[in-house]
Amino acid sequence: MGSGFSLFTNGSSSPDRDLLNPGLGDLPESCVALILEKLDPVEICRFSKLNRAFRSASWADFVWESKLPQDYRSILEKILGGFPEKLRKRDIYNFLSRVNSFDDGTKKAWVDKRTGDLCLSVSVKGLSITGIDDRRYWNHLPSDESRFSSVAYLQQVWWFQVDGEIEFPFPAGTYSVFFRLHLGKPGKRFGWKVCNTEQIHGWDIKPVQFQIWTEDGQHSSSQCKLAGTGAWSHYHAGDFVVGKAKSSSTKLKFSMTQIDCTHTKGGLCVDSVIVYPSSCKDRLRQF
Repeated sequence: MGSGFSLFTNGSSSPDRDLLNPGLGDLPESCVALILEKLDPVEICRFSKLNRAFRSASWADFVWESKLPQDYRSILEKILGGFPEKLRKRDIYNFLSRVNSFDDGTKKAWVDKRTGDLCLSVSVKGLSITGIDDRRYWNHLPSDESRFSSVAYLQQVWWFQVDGEIEFPFPAGTYSVFFRLHLGKPGKRFGWKVCNTEQIHGWDIKPVQFQIWTEDGQHSSSQCKLAGTGAWSHYHAGDFVVGKAKSSSTKLKFSMTQIDCTHTKGGLCVDSVIVYPSSCKDRLRQF
């Protein structure tokens, strides 16, 4: 423990330091950069606080090049409408790791800080919902549990259909598509979260069908009965793959339907559709 501590303290610049007892501060900046290149972004930021050499090396472009998603230029152009010049790779990474809105605020994209994988979310206002403009059936509710600050609440309907599509330069990889839903009407009473379950009905009679399609012919579907009240759940619609050879944007369509008109259904909140790297989908509980 003591020797480890002395190693770090010797990294400081001091004219009286014993030259026979070198520390981290004696490492050439180029060597430090090679070390940082092997770390993940969170670790790089932590090590950059050790001393001046680590701080300077943490800005090397080649350190961050491997942390950026493939074709990050196209991603920036999609979000910003153009590619900003004279940005260092660390600046680009810092920007992409934040949640960025685009398409009039109906979509958000960000890079996972640990893996560098791309994540994307489409708000309910970016979806096509049958009857959404008829206040007898649907209402928009403010919500501090949504990335978009509002959700759509279904009171009652015979024909339930939610469709959406997006075209985006997804990097190569496998992605999972989820619908973020909540049975019951969320609210607050005396500062406490409450859930009104009076209007929940119809979801235990027939299953809801989820589907996704891509322009290159991929198709996936699943179905299940909605269950569980008072909490947000992620319902898996399917997976799709973006190949390494693909150089253009991927066009993705998705839907959620329950169109059996023998019964009504209601009491459901729809927040968003989430496109998440399949390798990171276990983190959705934190979303």
